[in-house]
Amino acid sequence: MPPSDSTAAPPFQVRVADRVTRLPPYLFGRINKMIYDKRVGGDDVIELGMGNPSDPPEGAVIEKLVEAARNPGNHRYSKSNGIANLRREVASKYLKRFGVRLDPDAEVITCLGSKEGFSHMCLALMGPGDTAIVPTPYFPVHVYAVALASGNVIQLPVADSDKFLSAIAHTCETLYPKPKLLLLCYPHNPSSVTVEQPFFDEVVKLAKKYNLMVISDFAYADVAYDGYKPPSFLASPGAIDVGVEFTTMSKGYNMAGWRVGFCAGNREMIGALATIKGYYDYGMFQAIQIASIVALRDTQAAVEKQSEIYQGRRDALCDGLVRLGWQDARPKAGMFVWQPIPEPWRSRMSTMDFAMLLLEKGNVAVSPGSGFGPDGEGYLRMSLVENEERLKQAVRQIKTCLRDAEAQYSGGQATPALT
Repeated sequence: MPPSDSTAAPPFQVRVADRVTRLPPYLFGRINKMIYDKRVGGDDVIELGMGNPSDPPEGAVIEKLVEAARNPGNHRYSKSNGIANLRREVASKYLKRFGVRLDPDAEVITCLGSKEGFSHMCLALMGPGDTAIVPTPYFPVHVYAVALASGNVIQLPVADSDKFLSAIAHTCETLYPKPKLLLLCYPHNPSSVTVEQPFFDEVVKLAKKYNLMVISDFAYADVAYDGYKPPSFLASPGAIDVGVEFTTMSKGYNMAGWRVGFCAGNREMIGALATIKGYYDYGMFQAIQIASIVALRDTQAAVEKQSEIYQGRRDALCDGLVRLGWQDARPKAGMFVWQPIPEPWRSRMSTMDFAMLLLEKGNVAVSPGSGFGPDGEGYLRMSLVENEERLKQAVRQIKTCLRDAEAQYSGGQATPALT
């Protein structure tokens, strides 16, 4: 028998990687827990927090998925870079819509949603000591994918496009080592800032001057209003020499849960992403890829109609908020209204507490701007995934919630604790 040891062994300790410990606590966890608890308790919460499309894809796309799923050959492992016909369809869309010619074999790759593709592209390009420039307020994965790749982030305000360009140049001139990567996101999430093609022309010049790789997150390419047409980074001369662009079928095609995204552009960057993906996954379910071909080829009219639906929802929400005395923050593109919190509430409480007030007392869930970095403080992000009637109801509930809270505040009582 082995000798006995009267000293108790220390408890087993799981030592996670530094890349995990560098991540901050999930700021929306508190709100998500309250939404869950309220719904379990029978409350009807109007969800304006997450940009999760509620409309279905076109019937023809679903029918093609069913047909392809019945083919035994489509249940085998697929290629991690996507089937050839789907990549050709992506290249065709870029040519028809933006006049951009792409080699579908070397300059297009499919991803399991653009979020996965972007994260793995950061892993392919970034390492310890490398720095990326990210616009702020930021979509969380734009910062944390860089952190998970052991890179550093410099945040530059995105609200004024000319100042943003100047800040990029200043950062590249003064920082050593120079930044390696520039992330762009237009139409911007969360702030809905938009640009025109000359902005990207200037970005290409900066990228070539400072040897700066560019990633354009073009997730809202298909959702725009009032005649605005979001430009593609790749349509600027020389863009393909310095960067790539991610697109997705989640938004305009109502295929968020299908997880279909694409990366197009610089072949060396595409090749690096393909190498990473070759180690991590066996590609997307082939039946989904086949159905996605039908969506890209045959449903453009439905995509345009979907933008009209979102525009109606945007107007229903913004018109209602303006009647409450809020600022008219109507976006030109994207699925969100980036809404300044009105006074006196902006001075009275934090953005998180205001969002919790609307949820706890008004049954309306929104995303507090502080969840998108310090530059988001004082704003709410409100999604347009609910139908017009539900959005109008949300405005009525916000009105009642704030009226009651104001009465309590004016009566000398502190605003109720938000737990």
